[in-house]
Amino acid sequence: MKNLILKILGSISLTSVLFVFQACYGTPQDMEQDNQFEGIVKSKASGNVIKGIKVSTNFEGRQSYTNENGEFSIFLPLADEYKLTFEDVDSTVNGAFTKYDTVITDVPGYVHLDILLQPK
Repeated sequence: MKNLILKILGSISLTSVLFVFQACYGTPQDMEQDNQFEGIVKSKASGNVIKGIKVSTNFEGRQSYTNENGEFSIFLPLADEYKLTFEDVDSTVNGAFTKYDTVITDVPGYVHLDILLQPK
């Protein structure tokens, strides 16, 4: 009986440790290889960073927004070609900027982009 209780407590302890580990460190959302795209978006006229610019991709559900420093980062599945669109969706925050599209091919796994948006 004592051995049975020790085995039950041991398995509960291991389960608890695994649960805490997953809660702290998470698990990957997918197991496929990704390419990382990151960069900074600035105004072509002033050179100032632009926050809140929507970065859309040709992969459904994969998008990002620039932060306070104009920076963005996004991981995309391996592909031959990537289309990224930079769009000011809330012109009350930044003024208004013209939408910018770019196509990227031959991705080495990591891409840094410096994007300059033209004010409208």
